[in-house]
Amino acid sequence: MKQLSARFERIAWPLGFGIAVLILWQVMVRAFNIPPAILPAPTEIGAAIARSTHILWIDWVQTAVKGAITGLIMGAIAGVAAAIAIDRVDFLRRGLLPVANFVAALPIVGVAPIMVMWFGFDWHSKAAVVVIMVFFPMLVNTLAGLAATDRMQRDLMQTYSASHLQTLTKLRLPAAMPFIFNGLKIATTLALIGAIVAEYFGSPTRGMGFRISTEVGRLGIDMVWAEIAVSALTGTALYALVALIERGVTFWHPSQRRRR
Repeated sequence: MKQLSARFERIAWPLGFGIAVLILWQVMVRAFNIPPAILPAPTEIGAAIARSTHILWIDWVQTAVKGAITGLIMGAIAGVAAAIAIDRVDFLRRGLLPVANFVAALPIVGVAPIMVMWFGFDWHSKAAVVVIMVFFPMLVNTLAGLAATDRMQRDLMQTYSASHLQTLTKLRLPAAMPFIFNGLKIATTLALIGAIVAEYFGSPTRGMGFRISTEVGRLGIDMVWAEIAVSALTGTALYALVALIERGVTFWHPSQRRRR
């Protein structure tokens, strides 16, 4: 019973706060008579969502599923694989890590047009931008996780005549999982941002970024906020999914045991 009460409180507090913000938003817009072209009321945004569900669905599939999630998966796998290789080969640590740091510092507004030129106007170029944005956080967090095991643990694996692969799969990767999931949590927000921004520099006639830029030009601010709401809900759902998987994979970690 106590556990159920704690879970209810974790859900009720942010939900209640969010509802209070929406009510305050609605009241402020009506009280100060703010024009919809500047800030629409939540009810107007809800009406835009209700009448444009088919458009929002097409945009969501194009941006979130094809661009963001595909790029997130590819970038996460590439980041973890590169971290394992760098950890194993000192030459890669000296050569690849500085290059990865350089790539991570590239501005998205400069990278996105180049990716559009290379991969075309469809979702492939957006996924490529997401891969670049996601790769470095996954690389850095995985490297930190692989270094988390202490010398005594590694010496114990050597005592048992464990190979490098056995040490990696049975000790170091499991110990790195909390770090990897931290990287994934960061990557979920970066993925959507990257995909949406990339659509500003070339996109077919669908996608969240395309719709936002188009509706801003038409002063359809309610539709802009509808796309923002869908993006925020998608990012929250992705983060929650990663956190849920993390609880199942790293159930042994002290941080997870404290939440139970």
